[in-house]
Amino acid sequence: MSISLPLRLHVAGRSAAAPTRSASGTTKVSGPAEKKTRNLRHLVFPVLAVGAVFQAIMQTVMVPLLPSMPGFTGAGTTAVSWLVTSTLLVGAVMTPIFGRLADMIGKKRMLLIAFSLMTLGSLICALTSDIGLLIVARGLQGAGAAVLPIGMAILREVLPREHVERSIAMLSSTLGIGTAVGIPFAAAIVQFADWHLLFWTTAAIGAGVALAAWIVIPESDTRTGGRFDAVGAAGLSAALVCLLVPITQGSTWGWTSPAVLLSFAASVLLFVLWGVQQLRNRNPLVDLRVSARRSVLAPHLSALLVGFAFYGNTLITTQLLQAPSGHGAGYDLTILQAAACQLAASFAMMIFAIVASRITERFGPKITIMTGAVFLLAGYSVHAVPGKPLWLVVAAIFVAAIGTSLVYCTLPVLLLGAVPLSQNAAANGVNVLLRTVGSTVCSAVVASVLAAHTLGGGLGIGTAGFVIAYLVCAGCAVVVFVSGFALPSKQAPRPVEN
Repeated sequence: MSISLPLRLHVAGRSAAAPTRSASGTTKVSGPAEKKTRNLRHLVFPVLAVGAVFQAIMQTVMVPLLPSMPGFTGAGTTAVSWLVTSTLLVGAVMTPIFGRLADMIGKKRMLLIAFSLMTLGSLICALTSDIGLLIVARGLQGAGAAVLPIGMAILREVLPREHVERSIAMLSSTLGIGTAVGIPFAAAIVQFADWHLLFWTTAAIGAGVALAAWIVIPESDTRTGGRFDAVGAAGLSAALVCLLVPITQGSTWGWTSPAVLLSFAASVLLFVLWGVQQLRNRNPLVDLRVSARRSVLAPHLSALLVGFAFYGNTLITTQLLQAPSGHGAGYDLTILQAAACQLAASFAMMIFAIVASRITERFGPKITIMTGAVFLLAGYSVHAVPGKPLWLVVAAIFVAAIGTSLVYCTLPVLLLGAVPLSQNAAANGVNVLLRTVGSTVCSAVVASVLAAHTLGGGLGIGTAGFVIAYLVCAGCAVVVFVSGFALPSKQAPRPVEN
């Protein structure tokens, strides 16, 4: 539901405020939207936080089901892998598009569309066991990746200035919380009930969150207007598909196969053409000139690397905990036991979201991100030690999650001072996109490393495979630390919209 612009009736003797347009072309509407914001301000953050946790759960909810899905659906292993790939792929494609549309036509509208698509995807998964329909449904759930950047932009509009940074930092941490909670949540339901119940549950949650958002979230009072860059959206989508499909399927198709090599070549060409088109467009999907600024580029690089490192903490460790012991490296835990160990990451993300904002307020974002990188490096250094006791594995999960929380919570705060309000959702959309790309690359790298160290005769995965995978993630943490030197020492003042 959009706010009508020129034609507003006088109600109860009071006229609605007319829209104003800033020099930058941004439409701002005051009056009813501001009144609703004041009345429901205390509920906006809880609704957005629940919605962000929900979308993060949807990204990981299929992970513990994957080994059983061929039996549930009658499909092959390759087809079943698309139940994760389709979600990541659609999420990567739709996040910057939804972010740009949110800035243009309204953040509440695009937020509700994202929630609706996630709920519809859950409903289809609950009703079918057909692999084709399930892949489509999981793709619909991937649209929920746009919830986080849109939610951050809403908080920037709705909350008082002094509360914005801390609230955005805490909202950013929900990505890690939901990811860590999603695996035990799914494992518990699947172990004790039919797997379809999992998606009936998520459909109910999605419907509840969408209803709450419709009631609580105010209409956007800042919109850029203009034409949507459909050509840019199509070009970016094609380039991302050509990049991410071979990354996710490389271990199956073969990294030197013609399909993989041609896809990578096509991706490079499409990104170059897309970049030229964006620079020439007056209303680009992504403002590359703004993205090239050091204050924006550095957070984007950190997002890519930390997306890789965080997903490794979940993906590698889950396989390590469930792997058989003896000849291979493993702890012989059940799905539910391994998932319970991941709760340590959830606790770390919840606790240190607040700590991150306080460190940033006192010492600046550079110190927070570099401290987070040190925690990531420490966690993966412990992870890489072979033959350690189970409690030390859980401790490493906790320490690495602290590092993730410190970085994730600070990245959107950096963007607050680097981009104007009219580009906030789009900029955060690109940042979340790069997190997703990092996670996707991590999934492919981990799969290749572990496959290369799988022991014959079904004896499990060799210790060297897990050590190498963890050391790759540690390397990402080192790069995040080094790139932190390019960040500003103090938070830049937020751009003001006139």
